[in-house]
Amino acid sequence: MKIKKIVLLFLIIILLCLLFGCVPGDGANSAVETAGFFSGIWHGWIAPVSLIWSIFNNKIGIYEVYNNGFLYNLGYYMAIISGFGGLALFRRKKKNCKN
Repeated sequence: MKIKKIVLLFLIIILLCLLFGCVPGDGANSAVETAGFFSGIWHGWIAPVSLIWSIFNNKIGIYEVYNNGFLYNLGYYMAIISGFGGLALFRRKKKNCKN
């Protein structure tokens, strides 16, 4: 049981390091090397983590300033919508039919 807790803690630490490793505004992108579609998707998925981190570090944002425009915005928007349950709007609820 103790080994499972250690492994779980280790996995949580690795996950947090991965999430905090490439947040918007971390200096990885510049005016020459802009963020693209896949960066937009990633930044949309980790937006809640970026928002919390930006409270403690004012250099971190939830949106990359140096992006390539429409494709970054499209990826960001798709990830925000799908990540927060926006696709659930298209699901149909099953009706309870008792005969």
